[in-house]
Amino acid sequence: IDPMVTLYHWDLPLMLQEKYGGWKNESVIDIFNDYATFCFQTFGDRVKYWITMHNPYLVAWHGYGTGIHAPGERGKITTIYSVGHNLIKAHAKVWHNYKKRFQPSQKGMMSIVLGSHWIEPNKSEDALDISKCQQSMERVLGWFAKPIHGDGDYPEELKNEFSFLPRFTEDEKNYIKGTADFFAFSFGPNNFKPPNTLPKMGQNLSLNLREVLNWIKLEYNSPRILIAENGWFTDSHVKTDDTTAIYMMKNFINKVLQAIKYDNIDVFGYTAWSLLDGFEWQHAYNIRRGLFYVDFKSEKKERIPKSSALYYKQIIQENGFFPRESTPSLQAQFSCDFSWGITESVLKAESVASSPQFCDSSLYLWNVTGDGLLHKVKGVKLKTRPAQCTDFVSIKKQLDLLEKMKVTHYRFALDWSLILPNGDLSVVNRQVLRYYRCVVSEVLKLNVQSMVTLYYPTHAYLGLPGPLLQTGGWLNQSTAYAFQDYAALCFQELGDLVKLWITINEPNRLSDVYNRSSNDTYRAAHNLLIAHAMAWKIYDEQYRSFQYGKVSLSLHSDWAEPANPYLESHSKAANRFLQFEIGWFADPIFKTGDYPATMREYIGFKNRKGLSYSSLPSFTSQEKQLVKGAADFYALNHFTTRFVIHEPQNGSQYEFDRDIQFLQDITCLSSPSRLAVVPWGVRKVLRWIKKTYGDIDVYITANGIDDQSLDNDELRNYYLGKYVQEVLKGEYMIDSSSSQ
Repeated sequence: IDPMVTLYHWDLPLMLQEKYGGWKNESVIDIFNDYATFCFQTFGDRVKYWITMHNPYLVAWHGYGTGIHAPGERGKITTIYSVGHNLIKAHAKVWHNYKKRFQPSQKGMMSIVLGSHWIEPNKSEDALDISKCQQSMERVLGWFAKPIHGDGDYPEELKNEFSFLPRFTEDEKNYIKGTADFFAFSFGPNNFKPPNTLPKMGQNLSLNLREVLNWIKLEYNSPRILIAENGWFTDSHVKTDDTTAIYMMKNFINKVLQAIKYDNIDVFGYTAWSLLDGFEWQHAYNIRRGLFYVDFKSEKKERIPKSSALYYKQIIQENGFFPRESTPSLQAQFSCDFSWGITESVLKAESVASSPQFCDSSLYLWNVTGDGLLHKVKGVKLKTRPAQCTDFVSIKKQLDLLEKMKVTHYRFALDWSLILPNGDLSVVNRQVLRYYRCVVSEVLKLNVQSMVTLYYPTHAYLGLPGPLLQTGGWLNQSTAYAFQDYAALCFQELGDLVKLWITINEPNRLSDVYNRSSNDTYRAAHNLLIAHAMAWKIYDEQYRSFQYGKVSLSLHSDWAEPANPYLESHSKAANRFLQFEIGWFADPIFKTGDYPATMREYIGFKNRKGLSYSSLPSFTSQEKQLVKGAADFYALNHFTTRFVIHEPQNGSQYEFDRDIQFLQDITCLSSPSRLAVVPWGVRKVLRWIKKTYGDIDVYITANGIDDQSLDNDELRNYYLGKYVQEVLKGEYMIDSSSSQ
């Protein structure tokens, strides 16, 4: 390990402050040089990297201006810039001293750590906004960087703004410029807090380390850069579970790697701040910035590694980032009977054919020059043809698109409230049923099979017939019986043409609607399960023998990863998410006829602690028998992977019962709606389904991402390619899951 030694990190001897006034006095420059000489003589044979001083901006601005750093003076702005002037001259003197007397034999390098924020314009195309950002950077980083790494003088913006700014003579400019062997850069919370002391110029603070490295490259002629301080902080109560710090570190180091690989910026090292928790200046012990936890109240002050220490060690060992969950791409094909499909939500039916021109026997005259209307000619009847499915314009459009895609399956949903507006069989909208039958029959002519969803609710549109909604919706068990009748009607009217049925789409997401209390959520879910099982049973007993179809329900099945892989509590939380999200519906159907034992146990544990009054409904023996096995395949909708944190919560809500929170990994490729693109997640959930529910056929009934591009949808292309590749791996080569 190479020692990198800083001569001055804000620890000015008290005597120098009291006798000379500290850095306000030019005399300290020579005293600092004497101190440096002593250090070079004593340690120089073992030190190859020297830092003269750490972040002089904070010394000058907060030590002698705001007073929040030592020596705690609240001086005039002229004093602040006078201190900065002396710091620059002291650094230059020490650099020349080392260069002349010690470097020839000791072969070391020297720099000064300069810290800065980063700031971005409100409007990226606005010249005034950009100019203000430049001014802000020059007032912080440029104040010290331009004299040392530039031309030996202050930025023009500073000189024009402050007439009292100290001036360098020409000899001093030549003496100061170039007095650094590399650009040592600090980027962390000290440069951002407190934010009201920064010259933001009305713009936006940003933590984009890659962008500020690009600015340094452009301003100072592509210097070699060392990240001499970087990291973030946690609150004082956080011990070793510093999950946020892991993701901040991941983001910062990833930005450095991007700057090296894509921007050709010469960054040769990175140092994390800091090794141990300690006294953090104006924050005292109220924040923690160490990789190792220290209990300040303990007599022994043990050093305990935090999660961030383990993560940093892993990055160092791997010398970067590797896709830990991925395997090499496969050059292979799916089986010949593999299904390729497109999914839509509720297909809005046309109640009247929108193109009836060959069905009307009347002849019309068009009064072009007059009222512009069509006038029926009396006594004339034309030969007509029977109504055809292609009279519906929307069907024509669908067929054109499906034919171009060459898919084997087309999934769409019926509108229950349109087919049975009263919620029962008293009124059946035959025209709507005819429309849906037309869709299925016309699609079949293209050799495309329809997968029909009976019920597709969303948080914005529950999709129930009005009378059922008025009597409580899914909180009322009578809705399950109404659904059974509706399902039987659809099997009767469309079943000869449909071989794959989905009863309900994502019933495990209706907690968004029935969220008044957890017991409402669980009661609605229970009735949805019973409704599905009754629909499956009626198909199995009355239609399967001659229609030869299959029936299931589609479950939202995102994968979950522990946000902090070093914490057992996060691993348990990720598994708990899968049980509460997927097992909640899948266990009763594909496994036991009852809710997951872990789900019941956890809710019971919270009940005993007085943290929740939730209660899962109980299945009667008849209901268990009805529900268990009531699916012919596993249908899943998968879109992303969630990074899960264990976070105890108090209250009787479904979301609170799980004791989890989600963390957004800002280094992960994401969609505009912040869906993380994690292709290996789909393979992991397929593997989990197989392990948990056995070797059953699986249909991925929805997968995709939002991409706002009108035509060149690169994100969606990337997403689909990568996710399909992971399904292929799961299908044959690695996990042998039975995906359809």
